[in-house]
This record gives sequence, C-alpha cells and structure tokens, in this order.
Amino acid sequence: MNTTSDLVRSEVVLVADDSPDALSLIHDTLEAANMDVLVALEGKQALTIAKRIRPDIILLDAIMPTMDGFEACKALKADPNLSSIPVIFMTGLSDTDDIVRGLEAGGVDYLTKPIQPNELIARMRVHLNNARQANNAQSALDSMGQYLMTATEQGSIAWATPQTYALLAKARASQVWQTTEFAQQIRSWLFHSPETGNTLKLEGLEYPLSIKMMGYTEQKEALLKLEDGVKPTEVELLKSELNLTDRESEVLRWIANGKTNREIAEILEMSPRTVNKHLEQIFPKLGVENRTAAAGVALRVLAKS
Repeated sequence: MNTTSDLVRSEVVLVADDSPDALSLIHDTLEAANMDVLVALEGKQALTIAKRIRPDIILLDAIMPTMDGFEACKALKADPNLSSIPVIFMTGLSDTDDIVRGLEAGGVDYLTKPIQPNELIARMRVHLNNARQANNAQSALDSMGQYLMTATEQGSIAWATPQTYALLAKARASQVWQTTEFAQQIRSWLFHSPETGNTLKLEGLEYPLSIKMMGYTEQKEALLKLEDGVKPTEVELLKSELNLTDRESEVLRWIANGKTNREIAEILEMSPRTVNKHLEQIFPKLGVENRTAAAGVALRVLAKS
C-alpha cells in the first residue's frame, strides 16, 4: 500500500466504532500511514475525546450503542470549535436513505464496510487537504480586517472574524443581545430572502450598526458584513486598513494630500526628521518604496469609504 508518503505525519484521526475487528483494521491502516489514532467505542465517548484533543478528521461508524454516528455528527457540527472537522461515515448500511442521512448530519463522505484500506486513505487525503485549504482561507479572512460573519437560518452567528467581534464589543452588543434580539432580526430578515448588497439596520443598540448581505456559503449559511454606522475619520480608516500606528496614519494622510515633509512637520508639531522616521516605517508596511506609491495606496483606501 504505497500511500504513507501522501499524508502529513502529524495528522490526528479519531475513529469511533463498536466493532473490535473494524477498529483493529482501521487502526493498523492509519498507523501504517504514520497517523496518530484516537479510539472511541460510541458517540458520546467520541465527543468527549474530540473536545479534549481536537482531531484533524473523524471516522464515525453509523450504528453504535448509546449515541449513534448520525447524532454524534450533529453534535460535533453544533460545536463551533469542532464544526470544521471533516467527518467520514463508515457503515455496513448501503441504502440510499442512510447515505443521505449521513451527509445531512454533516458528513463529508461515506464508506461502506468492509473498509478497503487504500480507498480509506485516498478519501481521507482528499478531505484533509480540503479542510486544510478551508482553514487557510479562514485564517486569511481573519487577518484581513474584514467585518465578516456567517449566520444560520435561525439567525445565530456560526463564524465571525476577530474584527467583527471587536466591532460588536465596541457597540456593547452583549451575548444576550446577540442570542435574542440580533438572532431574531437576522432570522426575520433572511426569511424574506434579501438580495446581495441589501442592508439591515440593527435595532436595540445605542451605537449604530448594520448588516450587509454578501451571499451564501456552501453550507447554506448567510455571509454577512457588519458595518459601522459611525463613519471613521480618514486617519482611523488608514490605521485600521493598513495596520499603521496613530502617528503613521496622520503622516500618511497628509502625504496623500500632497503635503511636503516640512509642511507635515508643522501641522503635526514634529520635526521633519521625525516625519522621515515615520515614513521609514510606513513604506515597508505598505510594500512601497517612495512617497508617490504610498500616497497611491492611501488614496485607494480612502476612496473605498
């Protein structure tokens, strides 16, 4: 079986199956592929292990005592910390209804017993790669400073960037408000199928916030953008969008307005040498080499507002 080099050595796999023979075969197959294996005999045990040691992928037997694979998968997908873990079902059932049930519970794939080792490893490789790419994409979103979130049909937040949570905190949107009033407003709004670009002004907050419809994800969750109702100043905008300090943002704003270093020094009550020192920090952050290019970056950011 020439598949061990295709998998990352550090992958952790949780296998839940009440059959000793099946567990033995799968355990040996995965160990031969240089993977770390965690074992559970039923659904509740699998959930406990997953919460303690978050695996990279989960193999679930559909029919188990206490809690079957279908219910275990639903519980995993309901946990924000575990919902992105790919789940592959394993079962002796081959009826179409059972396959659909597994996928509707949140599974990404379905293998019929007896498990074929080569097929198991090949399927796992695909879903591990997909999960890795999805995590990379989410990390990129998190680092871009975008006020994005996804919401379920019930209006609850399924995922959000750190910037979104920061803006909610700025508006003093308590957890209670998010789970009651916010969820109710979003649920009602989504019920009327808003088009992409439509906005909803949120009620019940002293600080003005609105939601903009951006589309839907593959999981059929609404992709939303949280918008600040208080328009930021040019300096605040440059600071947040370009990851600059307060002083750097002020210097860049005047660069974009065509001011010379001496003029900027007078306006900001600093020496021309200090202006130069700020520019030495600004250029690398923007990935530019001169004032003209820096001004161009700043003007593009300000034009978006």
